Amino acid sequence: MQSTRLASINKNLILSPSQELYGLLIAPIKTYLPLSGTLVFTLDTSFQSLPIGLLHNGKDYLFKRYSIAQTLNSRVRQPKLLPENQLRALIGGLSEINPNFDTLNAIEGLKALPRVEEEIQDVKQQTSSSKVLLNEKFTSQALGQQLSSFNFPIVHLTTHAQFSSEAKRTMFFTWDKAINALEFYSLLKLSARSHEDGIELLVLSACQTAKGNKRSALGIAGVAAQAGARTTIATLWKVDADSTALLMEQFYKSLKNGVPKAEALRQAQLILVSDSRYSHPFFWAGFILVGGWL
Repeated sequence: MQSTRLASINKNLILSPSQELYGLLIAPIKTYLPLSGTLVFTLDTSFQSLPIGLLHNGKDYLFKRYSIAQTLNSRVRQPKLLPENQLRALIGGLSEINPNFDTLNAIEGLKALPRVEEEIQDVKQQTSSSKVLLNEKFTSQALGQQLSSFNFPIVHLTTHAQFSSEAKRTMFFTWDKAINALEFYSLLKLSARSHEDGIELLVLSACQTAKGNKRSALGIAGVAAQAGARTTIATLWKVDADSTALLMEQFYKSLKNGVPKAEALRQAQLILVSDSRYSHPFFWAGFILVGGWL
Protein backbone atom coordinates (compact mmCIF):
# COMPACT_ATOMS: atom_id res chain seq x y z
CA MET A 1 0.00 0.00 0.00
CA GLN A 2 2.92 2.35 0.62
CA SER A 3 4.54 1.68 -2.75
CA THR A 4 5.49 4.72 -4.82
CA ARG A 5 3.56 3.08 -7.69
CA LEU A 6 0.24 3.51 -5.88
CA ALA A 7 -0.76 6.62 -7.85
CA SER A 8 -0.55 4.72 -11.15
CA ILE A 9 -2.49 1.66 -10.00
CA ASN A 10 -6.04 1.43 -11.29
CA LYS A 11 -8.23 2.13 -8.26
CA ASN A 12 -10.44 -0.82 -9.18
CA LEU A 13 -7.45 -3.06 -8.41
CA ILE A 14 -7.24 -1.52 -4.95
CA LEU A 15 -10.88 -2.29 -4.19
CA SER A 16 -10.46 -6.07 -4.17
CA PRO A 17 -8.07 -6.27 -1.18
CA SER A 18 -9.95 -3.40 0.47
CA GLN A 19 -13.17 -5.43 0.28
CA GLU A 20 -11.44 -8.57 1.57
CA LEU A 21 -10.11 -6.69 4.60
CA TYR A 22 -13.54 -5.16 5.20
CA GLY A 23 -14.97 -8.66 5.25
CA LEU A 24 -12.42 -9.75 7.83
CA LEU A 25 -12.31 -6.69 10.08
CA ILE A 26 -15.63 -4.85 9.82
CA ALA A 27 -18.31 -7.21 8.53
CA PRO A 28 -18.25 -9.47 11.64
CA ILE A 29 -19.02 -6.51 13.92
CA LYS A 30 -21.18 -4.49 11.56
CA THR A 31 -24.42 -5.16 13.46
CA TYR A 32 -22.88 -3.66 16.60
CA LEU A 33 -21.81 -0.41 14.91
CA PRO A 34 -23.85 2.79 14.76
CA LEU A 35 -24.90 4.11 11.37
CA SER A 36 -22.39 6.96 11.66
CA GLY A 37 -19.88 8.44 14.08
CA THR A 38 -16.21 7.80 14.86
CA LEU A 39 -14.50 4.43 14.83
CA VAL A 40 -11.38 4.20 17.01
CA PHE A 41 -8.92 1.43 16.18
CA THR A 42 -6.14 0.05 18.35
CA LEU A 43 -4.25 -1.97 15.78
CA ASP A 44 -1.44 -4.49 16.11
CA THR A 45 1.82 -3.83 14.33
CA SER A 46 0.77 -5.64 11.15
CA PHE A 47 -2.06 -3.18 10.56
CA GLN A 48 -0.71 0.10 11.92
CA SER A 49 0.36 1.36 8.48
CA LEU A 50 -2.95 0.46 6.86
CA PRO A 51 -5.29 3.30 5.82
CA ILE A 52 -8.41 1.94 7.53
CA GLY A 53 -10.72 4.46 5.87
CA LEU A 54 -9.92 2.79 2.54
CA LEU A 55 -11.73 -0.44 3.52
CA HIS A 56 -14.66 -1.00 1.18
CA ASN A 57 -17.98 -2.78 1.70
CA GLY A 58 -18.63 -3.31 -2.01
CA LYS A 59 -20.57 -0.08 -2.29
CA ASP A 60 -18.45 2.55 -0.58
CA TYR A 61 -15.37 3.29 1.48
CA LEU A 62 -15.56 2.98 5.25
CA PHE A 63 -14.66 6.64 5.77
CA LYS A 64 -17.73 7.73 3.79
CA ARG A 65 -19.80 6.77 6.85
CA TYR A 66 -17.36 7.03 9.75
CA SER A 67 -14.52 9.26 10.81
CA ILE A 68 -11.48 7.16 11.71
CA ALA A 69 -8.92 7.43 14.51
CA GLN A 70 -6.04 5.22 15.54
CA THR A 71 -4.48 4.82 18.98
CA LEU A 72 -1.21 3.25 20.06
CA ASN A 73 -2.26 0.81 22.78
CA SER A 74 -3.39 2.91 25.75
CA ARG A 75 -1.12 5.83 24.92
CA VAL A 76 -3.73 8.45 24.18
CA ARG A 77 -4.58 11.50 26.21
CA GLN A 78 -8.21 12.04 27.11
CA PRO A 79 -9.98 13.18 23.89
CA LYS A 80 -10.79 16.87 24.03
CA LEU A 81 -12.47 19.18 21.57
CA LEU A 82 -10.24 22.02 20.40
CA PRO A 83 -11.95 25.29 21.43
CA GLU A 84 -12.14 27.98 18.78
CA ASN A 85 -10.12 30.36 20.95
CA GLN A 86 -7.29 27.79 20.96
CA LEU A 87 -6.70 27.91 17.22
CA ARG A 88 -3.22 29.33 17.81
CA ALA A 89 -0.60 27.69 15.64
CA LEU A 90 3.12 27.37 15.26
CA ILE A 91 3.64 26.81 11.54
CA GLY A 92 6.96 25.64 10.13
CA GLY A 93 7.96 24.67 6.63
CA LEU A 94 10.53 24.51 3.86
CA SER A 95 9.75 25.65 0.34
CA GLU A 96 13.46 25.81 -0.52
CA ILE A 97 16.31 23.35 -0.21
CA ASN A 98 19.29 24.24 1.92
CA PRO A 99 22.45 23.77 -0.18
CA ASN A 100 23.95 21.85 2.75
CA PHE A 101 21.24 19.16 2.74
CA ASP A 102 23.62 16.72 1.08
CA THR A 103 25.60 16.66 4.34
CA LEU A 104 22.56 16.10 6.56
CA ASN A 105 21.89 12.43 5.78
CA ALA A 106 19.17 13.69 3.48
CA ILE A 107 17.23 11.62 1.00
CA GLU A 108 19.17 11.38 -2.24
CA GLY A 109 17.89 13.81 -4.85
CA LEU A 110 15.85 15.84 -2.37
CA LYS A 111 13.98 18.63 -4.16
CA ALA A 112 12.05 21.68 -2.99
CA LEU A 113 8.48 20.93 -1.97
CA PRO A 114 5.89 22.79 -4.07
CA ARG A 115 2.92 24.67 -2.62
CA VAL A 116 4.48 24.98 0.85
CA GLU A 117 3.99 28.74 1.08
CA GLU A 118 0.39 28.46 -0.13
CA GLU A 119 -0.37 25.77 2.44
CA ILE A 120 1.22 27.82 5.22
CA GLN A 121 -0.78 30.87 4.22
CA ASP A 122 -4.02 28.85 4.19
CA VAL A 123 -3.34 27.49 7.68
CA LYS A 124 -2.46 30.96 8.93
CA GLN A 125 -5.73 32.38 7.60
CA GLN A 126 -7.81 29.68 9.29
CA THR A 127 -6.19 30.04 12.72
CA SER A 128 -6.86 32.83 15.18
CA SER A 129 -3.17 33.64 15.62
CA SER A 130 0.02 32.03 14.43
CA LYS A 131 3.80 32.17 14.30
CA VAL A 132 5.36 31.22 10.96
CA LEU A 133 8.87 29.81 10.58
CA LEU A 134 9.64 29.53 6.87
CA ASN A 135 12.86 28.38 5.20
CA GLU A 136 15.91 29.97 6.85
CA LYS A 137 13.75 30.94 9.86
CA PHE A 138 12.68 27.31 10.29
CA THR A 139 15.77 26.18 12.17
CA SER A 140 16.04 23.52 14.84
CA GLN A 141 16.90 26.19 17.41
CA ALA A 142 13.94 28.39 16.47
CA LEU A 143 11.56 25.42 16.58
CA GLY A 144 12.81 24.37 20.01
CA GLN A 145 12.65 27.92 21.34
CA GLN A 146 9.08 28.45 20.16
CA LEU A 147 7.91 25.12 21.58
CA SER A 148 9.46 25.76 24.97
CA SER A 149 8.65 29.49 25.29
CA PHE A 150 5.12 29.75 23.94
CA ASN A 151 1.94 27.73 24.27
CA PHE A 152 0.81 26.69 20.79
CA PRO A 153 -2.11 24.24 20.91
CA ILE A 154 -1.53 23.58 17.18
CA VAL A 155 1.83 22.78 15.58
CA HIS A 156 1.78 22.42 11.79
CA LEU A 157 4.94 21.28 9.97
CA THR A 158 5.19 20.97 6.20
CA THR A 159 8.61 19.73 5.21
CA HIS A 160 10.47 16.71 3.92
CA ALA A 161 10.64 13.68 6.17
CA GLN A 162 12.07 10.22 5.83
CA PHE A 163 11.40 6.90 7.53
CA SER A 164 13.62 4.13 8.81
CA SER A 165 13.14 1.26 11.25
CA GLU A 166 15.91 2.99 13.22
CA ALA A 167 14.72 5.96 15.32
CA LYS A 168 17.90 7.89 14.55
CA ARG A 169 17.17 7.69 10.82
CA THR A 170 13.48 8.56 11.10
CA MET A 171 13.58 12.32 10.69
CA PHE A 172 12.20 15.53 9.27
CA PHE A 173 14.20 18.44 7.96
CA THR A 174 14.56 21.97 9.25
CA TRP A 175 16.71 24.57 7.50
CA ASP A 176 19.89 23.76 9.39
CA LYS A 177 19.57 20.08 10.28
CA ALA A 178 17.55 16.91 10.24
CA ILE A 179 15.67 16.32 13.49
CA ASN A 180 15.44 12.61 14.19
CA ALA A 181 12.69 10.86 16.09
CA LEU A 182 14.57 10.85 19.39
CA GLU A 183 15.32 14.58 19.17
CA PHE A 184 11.70 15.31 18.22
CA TYR A 185 10.49 13.34 21.21
CA SER A 186 12.68 15.49 23.46
CA LEU A 187 11.34 18.70 21.90
CA LEU A 188 7.73 17.64 22.42
CA LYS A 189 8.36 16.51 25.98
CA LEU A 190 9.98 19.89 26.68
CA SER A 191 6.85 21.61 25.37
CA ALA A 192 4.65 19.38 27.52
CA ARG A 193 6.66 20.24 30.62
CA SER A 194 6.64 23.96 29.81
CA HIS A 195 2.90 24.22 29.18
CA GLU A 196 0.18 22.47 31.14
CA ASP A 197 -2.01 21.63 28.15
CA GLY A 198 0.84 20.64 25.83
CA ILE A 199 0.25 20.21 22.12
CA GLU A 200 -3.40 19.57 21.29
CA LEU A 201 -2.93 19.01 17.56
CA LEU A 202 0.25 18.21 15.64
CA VAL A 203 -0.07 18.18 11.85
CA LEU A 204 2.82 16.59 9.96
CA SER A 205 2.13 17.55 6.37
CA ALA A 206 5.15 15.71 5.00
CA CYS A 207 6.25 12.52 3.31
CA GLN A 208 5.69 9.25 5.17
CA THR A 209 5.48 10.82 8.63
CA ALA A 210 3.23 8.00 9.83
CA LYS A 211 4.93 5.20 7.95
CA GLY A 212 5.98 2.34 10.18
CA ASN A 213 6.78 -1.35 10.29
CA LYS A 214 6.88 -4.07 12.92
CA ARG A 215 9.81 -2.35 14.61
CA SER A 216 8.33 1.13 14.57
CA ALA A 217 4.89 2.24 15.77
CA LEU A 218 3.75 4.68 13.11
CA GLY A 219 7.03 6.51 12.64
CA ILE A 220 7.15 10.17 13.66
CA ALA A 221 3.42 10.18 14.42
CA GLY A 222 3.98 7.43 16.97
CA VAL A 223 6.81 9.40 18.55
CA ALA A 224 4.52 12.44 18.85
CA ALA A 225 1.79 10.39 20.53
CA GLN A 226 4.24 8.89 23.00
CA ALA A 227 5.61 12.37 23.78
CA GLY A 228 2.15 13.63 24.73
CA ALA A 229 0.66 15.26 21.64
CA ARG A 230 -3.09 14.74 22.06
CA THR A 231 -3.76 14.32 18.33
CA THR A 232 -1.47 13.89 15.34
CA ILE A 233 -2.36 14.09 11.66
CA ALA A 234 0.26 12.36 9.53
CA THR A 235 0.81 10.67 6.17
CA LEU A 236 1.56 7.09 5.19
CA TRP A 237 3.22 7.84 1.86
CA LYS A 238 4.56 10.63 -0.32
CA VAL A 239 1.58 12.86 -0.90
CA ASP A 240 0.71 15.19 -3.76
CA ALA A 241 1.37 18.89 -3.10
CA ASP A 242 -1.76 20.32 -4.74
CA SER A 243 -4.25 17.90 -3.21
CA THR A 244 -2.57 18.16 0.20
CA ALA A 245 -2.86 21.94 0.17
CA LEU A 246 -6.58 21.62 -0.60
CA LEU A 247 -7.08 18.99 2.09
CA MET A 248 -5.33 21.08 4.73
CA GLU A 249 -7.33 24.17 3.83
CA GLN A 250 -10.60 22.26 4.22
CA PHE A 251 -9.41 20.55 7.41
CA TYR A 252 -8.68 23.85 9.16
CA LYS A 253 -11.89 25.43 7.91
CA SER A 254 -13.82 22.64 9.62
CA LEU A 255 -11.79 23.01 12.82
CA LYS A 256 -12.53 26.72 12.80
CA ASN A 257 -16.25 25.86 12.67
CA GLY A 258 -15.95 23.67 15.77
CA VAL A 259 -15.88 20.30 14.00
CA PRO A 260 -14.04 17.51 15.91
CA LYS A 261 -10.60 16.67 14.52
CA ALA A 262 -11.37 13.20 13.12
CA GLU A 263 -14.55 14.45 11.48
CA ALA A 264 -12.69 17.49 10.11
CA LEU A 265 -10.19 15.16 8.44
CA ARG A 266 -13.01 13.03 7.03
CA GLN A 267 -14.75 16.08 5.58
CA ALA A 268 -11.49 17.20 3.96
CA GLN A 269 -10.98 13.76 2.47
CA LEU A 270 -14.53 13.79 1.12
CA ILE A 271 -13.71 17.03 -0.70
CA LEU A 272 -10.83 15.29 -2.46
CA VAL A 273 -12.86 12.20 -3.35
CA SER A 274 -15.54 14.39 -4.93
CA ASP A 275 -12.92 16.13 -7.09
CA SER A 276 -12.23 14.16 -10.28
CA ARG A 277 -8.57 15.18 -10.11
CA TYR A 278 -8.08 13.65 -6.68
CA SER A 279 -10.59 10.79 -6.39
CA HIS A 280 -7.86 8.13 -6.56
CA PRO A 281 -7.00 6.79 -3.06
CA PHE A 282 -3.41 7.92 -3.53
CA PHE A 283 -4.48 11.52 -2.94
CA TRP A 284 -6.60 11.12 0.22
CA ALA A 285 -6.22 7.71 1.88
CA GLY A 286 -2.69 8.30 3.19
CA PHE A 287 -3.77 10.86 5.79
CA ILE A 288 -4.43 9.33 9.18
CA LEU A 289 -5.31 10.61 12.64
CA VAL A 290 -3.47 9.19 15.65
CA GLY A 291 -4.71 9.91 19.17
CA GLY A 292 -7.67 11.99 20.33
CA TRP A 293 -10.51 12.20 17.84
CA LEU A 294 -12.49 15.12 19.31
